[in-house]
Amino acid sequence: MWGDIAIAFLLAFITSFVMVPYTIKLAKKVGAIDYPSDRRVNKRPIPRIGGIAVIIGFLVSAVYLIVTMAIEGNLVLNDSENYQMKLLGFLLGIIVLSIFAYIDDIKTLKPWQKLIGQVLAAVIVYSFGIRIDTINEVIIHPALSFILTVGWIVGITNAINLIDGLDGLSSGTSLISCISLLIIFATNESPVISIILITALAGAISGFLPFNLNPAKTFIGDVGAQFLGFCLATISILGVAKTVTLVVLVAPILVLALPIFDTLFAIIRRIIKGKSLKAVFQADKGHLHHRLMRKGFSQKQAVTILYGASATLGMFAVILIDDGIWKALSFALIVIAIIAIGYKELKDFKNQEIKSIKDRKKNSK
Repeated sequence: MWGDIAIAFLLAFITSFVMVPYTIKLAKKVGAIDYPSDRRVNKRPIPRIGGIAVIIGFLVSAVYLIVTMAIEGNLVLNDSENYQMKLLGFLLGIIVLSIFAYIDDIKTLKPWQKLIGQVLAAVIVYSFGIRIDTINEVIIHPALSFILTVGWIVGITNAINLIDGLDGLSSGTSLISCISLLIIFATNESPVISIILITALAGAISGFLPFNLNPAKTFIGDVGAQFLGFCLATISILGVAKTVTLVVLVAPILVLALPIFDTLFAIIRRIIKGKSLKAVFQADKGHLHHRLMRKGFSQKQAVTILYGASATLGMFAVILIDDGIWKALSFALIVIAIIAIGYKELKDFKNQEIKSIKDRKKNSK
């Protein structure tokens, strides 16, 4: 299996890496360019459909591994789980979501129009059998299963999309989530297909990330950010399909806690500020990355901090499942203590760095 995992990662990485320059050319041709504005941190026009390379890298790798493993007999698609139908639904969901997101990147859709595409993709996935329908071996009501499944997929799709505000943030955070989920899947007897899919997704992101780190040559765009959220949500359901204890179900929530928290906080903040539900769809500059930058952190520093937070939450989930709540809590407390000890020095260092930059600018004049 480890050979297949290596192939899944490398094939996705190579394909994605090679395809990125083509997406940059395509973006310039169709006008998918992110221009500087009050809400944007980029100082120059940046192509914004780099996520197409991630999608292609993922699909090439996943399809190749699924076909070859099925031929070799290492993957059974027509068993009781009916993975053949589930994978077909997953693919159709990706296609529908990507079409809506691609149009949004070129022409800018209204929030409710984007939501239609996300819900439709989630409903397709549910209809083809990928669903949250059992907890602790207790079958839940179909109506509740539908709400939980569609809500989870749409929620995570939007969460990754909303956190996509700095160079490399959504892609890097998603990569960390992929690694955390891969460890959880590989150590908890999850279906082989979920391990292959999450590895292919990690490989595709890794191939794109060098072009997306600050200073970014291209943005992942809605087509990429929504794809990442959709895949993480769907694959996490597949990954816990045979290990449906409550703790294991909580693991994906912990792994994706950073974008989930940012999204929930944004919803509450916008409703309070706008005093209506319509305000939820009004963009603002109150996300975690915006707050860090207002504190004086640079793009790279803010992204690094959020990477660290995401990695800590992912490791907490891994330890929780593998070693239990007490070891996970002790790990979290140690990390918090280390951050508390180093916070003052880091803050002083940051202030000195800002002062040094201001002095250099003043002297240059």
